[in-house]
Amino acid sequence: MSGDEQPNLSNLNPSSQISQTFAATIDHLTTRVLDRFAQETAEKQLFYHNQDHVRDVQRRSQQIFALIAPKLDPEIDRERTQSLLDFCAIAHDLVQQFDPNSPPHTTRQRQPGVSERMTIEQLMRLIDQHNQQTSDRAAQLTEADIAVIQQAITATICTYNLQEQAIYQPLLYSGEPLSIVSRILALADLGTLGIDGIEVYNREGSLLFLEENPDVVSLVQSGEIYQLVETDPTLAENIRQRLLKRCRFQVNFAKSRLSHLEQELQGFPAAIHPVLLTKIFRHLSPATIQTLEAITPTEPDTALNVLLKFFQFEKYVPRSTE
Repeated sequence: MSGDEQPNLSNLNPSSQISQTFAATIDHLTTRVLDRFAQETAEKQLFYHNQDHVRDVQRRSQQIFALIAPKLDPEIDRERTQSLLDFCAIAHDLVQQFDPNSPPHTTRQRQPGVSERMTIEQLMRLIDQHNQQTSDRAAQLTEADIAVIQQAITATICTYNLQEQAIYQPLLYSGEPLSIVSRILALADLGTLGIDGIEVYNREGSLLFLEENPDVVSLVQSGEIYQLVETDPTLAENIRQRLLKRCRFQVNFAKSRLSHLEQELQGFPAAIHPVLLTKIFRHLSPATIQTLEAITPTEPDTALNVLLKFFQFEKYVPRSTE
C-alpha cells in the first residue's frame, strides 16, 4: 500500500463486534490499530517503529503514570486517563511516511510532523466509524477523549535543534496547556536512555539506523558489508560516514535528554519530581553520559569494521541462506 492510499477500515469492524463499554472500545480500537500497524511494519521494513517500540512506550508510560496518579486532581478520572494513555502509546506511530525521493545510498527521511498528522487522520476515521456504529454513548469516545488523543500524538512530533544537534518535542515548550497524557507520552517516547539505560538505548540506535538505511540491510543479510572495504571502497566510505553520523547523534541526543529533563518535568506536580528522577529516569545522569561517550566511536578516522562491531547489526538482521 502506498503512503497516499487509505486503508480499508470497514472490513475490520463488523457490527457484531461493536463494544458496549469504554474499556471494550479501547480494547477493540487497539486491536484494529495493531492489525494495521503490522501491515505498515511489513510494507515499509520498520525495524524500530514496530510493535516492540510501541509496547516499550506503553510500558514506560505506565511506569510514569503509576507514580503520578496518586498526585493527580481527584476530579480526574484516573481509569479513563490510563486507558487513553495506553491507547495513545500503542497508536502514536501508526503511520511512518518517508520521503519517496531519497537518493540511493542515503538515509531515508521523514518530514517533521507528517507521519504524526497522518496517524491522527487515520485514528480519527477509525474512531468516527466506531462512534457511528454504536448508539451506546458510554462506549463512544467523547470530544474530550478525541482532543486528548490528538494532542498527545502531536506532542510526540520532534524537531531538530541545530545547536544541540539533537531532536526535541517543541509542543512541550509551546506554553500550550497540555494534558497529563500528552506529557507522559512525550517523555516515554524519548525516554529510553533515562528509563532503560545505555544497552537498550544503543540497541534502538542500531534499529533506527537499519530502518532509515534499507540499503545497508541487504548488505548485512548477504554478509557483503563485512568485505565492502575491499570490494567497493566508495560505498564502504559512504556507509562509514552514515554510521559515524549516527554515533555522534547518539551522544548528542543523550546530552540533550539530560539537559531537557528538568524543564520537561515541570508540567507534573512538584512533589513527584524527586521520585521521577530517582525511580523512573534513574539512568539519566552525567555519569551515564560519560560512559556513553566513552563507549561510542565518534572519532573521524574510526574504521568501518569498528563501527559495525559497535552497532551489532547481525543481532537484528537474519543472514541470507541463498
